[in-house]
Amino acid sequence: MKGLEFSEFDISGDINRALDDMGFESTTPIQALTLPVTLDGMDVVGEAQTGTGKTAAFAIPVLENLEAERVPQALIICPTRELCLQVSEEIKRIGKYMKVKVLAVYGGQSIGNQIAQLRRGVHVIVATPGRLIDHIERGTVDLGGISTVVLDEADEMLNMGFIDDIERILSHVPERRQTMLFSATVSKPILRIARKYMRNPQVMRVEKKHSPKIDEFYFKTREEDKVELLDWILSSNNIRMGLIFCNTKRRVQRLRRQLNRMGYSADEIHGDLSQSKRERVMERFRRGDFSLLVATDVAARGIHVPDVEAVVNYDLPFENEYYVHRIGRTGRAGSSGKSFTLVVGSEVHRLRRIQSFTGKRIKQSNMPSPEEIRRGYEMDLREILRRNLESKTYSDSEILESLAGEGYSFRDISHALLDVLESSK
Repeated sequence: MKGLEFSEFDISGDINRALDDMGFESTTPIQALTLPVTLDGMDVVGEAQTGTGKTAAFAIPVLENLEAERVPQALIICPTRELCLQVSEEIKRIGKYMKVKVLAVYGGQSIGNQIAQLRRGVHVIVATPGRLIDHIERGTVDLGGISTVVLDEADEMLNMGFIDDIERILSHVPERRQTMLFSATVSKPILRIARKYMRNPQVMRVEKKHSPKIDEFYFKTREEDKVELLDWILSSNNIRMGLIFCNTKRRVQRLRRQLNRMGYSADEIHGDLSQSKRERVMERFRRGDFSLLVATDVAARGIHVPDVEAVVNYDLPFENEYYVHRIGRTGRAGSSGKSFTLVVGSEVHRLRRIQSFTGKRIKQSNMPSPEEIRRGYEMDLREILRRNLESKTYSDSEILESLAGEGYSFRDISHALLDVLESSK
């Protein structure tokens, strides 16, 4: 569906001004489909993939419906902490000229701070199911004034077993409300929820296009060659901002240390980090304080970092869905991206299942030969030497003079230095 100008909708000037600040020139397909319906207060089930503008699609009607009184009026339920934070920040940006108070409610953060903010008053609550139920049981949140409910990434919440929690939460929300449900897939269980908790919902689907701007490649390799291959991928593609996924915390920690020793600027994120630590790492990554983030699948969903140029599956994910979520971290906001997957031995069968699941061919690339890797190192070294020779003045080196005095040519000394550099990588 062709994008429309936001000015064509009945949207307040404050929201339009914020959308202009964010660089939103026209609607995405899911926004163009749902906004005419949701702005009229109707219930909607929207099917669209991650990264297609779903957050703004429900944030705009949510903000339009708010009254000035600082009481909870809108509730957005998300499956993960990361998505909860992303959604709350997006609503704040869209509503920045409205003085809207948005609170992210999730586990791993001080519940005392959340209670204090709830007492001071908020307009919008963005919550994960578990922590919200905790507040309901403590009597620290009043959902009696909620007029809009959003279930975001409903398919993932079902997969994570949150259906009972969602039903429990909805029992505390007024029946007269607007309900919006957004999901990457609208399955029969999703439709059962819609029929049970929504009033004549309009089901709207955006044509699925799997990662249209992501070039996907895989390499068949050996486990012991992975680090060297990763180094070649990063350097030969000149990746300045990348995400590297491993399947376990230990693998993440070890690979991050190896990358740092090789001279890369890298940090790590995994489930054992505290929520505050994870938030600090992600904020530094967004700012560009380091170039490579090594992560478990805790970072695969709900994290929007527009400048990620490439994703590397250092370990092949165990679940088909994780592959889609991982590579979906690049090629966002209209940009293009690349994904590289390292496949060892019999994992090629699992890769075929992923290709069958996504319906898209992942192109095989040949692992570079030792000679190609060496040529790459030599080109990098030549460029470094050229820059240093042009920008610095060097005094005579006693080491070089001594070696030359022993009969070694400067050519042989240069090759020996190159070998030292390679062995240190």
